[in-house]
Amino acid sequence: MKEKFYPSREQMQYADLLFYGCWAGLIIMILTYAAYISGLVAPHVPPEDIPRYWSQPVAHYLREAHVPTGWGWVKLLKQGDFLNFIGIVLLAGLSMICYLRLIPSLLRKKDFYMAAIAVAEVIVMLVAASGIAGSGGH
Repeated sequence: MKEKFYPSREQMQYADLLFYGCWAGLIIMILTYAAYISGLVAPHVPPEDIPRYWSQPVAHYLREAHVPTGWGWVKLLKQGDFLNFIGIVLLAGLSMICYLRLIPSLLRKKDFYMAAIAVAEVIVMLVAASGIAGSGGH
């Protein structure tokens, strides 16, 4: 006889948040891209200037287009070509959001080992994204 296994409440919470978060990220990317290509939101780098940067090194593009490195792009979120980063950041950070959602449930269940692993995952992702460890992060 086959034994049936069912996901735990925490696994379902993680999966549900991941499912809806992915859809939210995709919808945000579609809407922000539409705002960019329609001209509703002015870009930082005009579309007609983009072809002249294609064959150039990244450093040249960053310097000539006045694009900041690291987390400097956050200052440019009001620009159409950087607005779509919101959806990308949501998708990139979704695992961390899911872990943060699980921690209280795991602590209520007194599953301290899994809660510690979830906290460690969040810390590792934050350190990696920050660039503190020299990993580039972004």
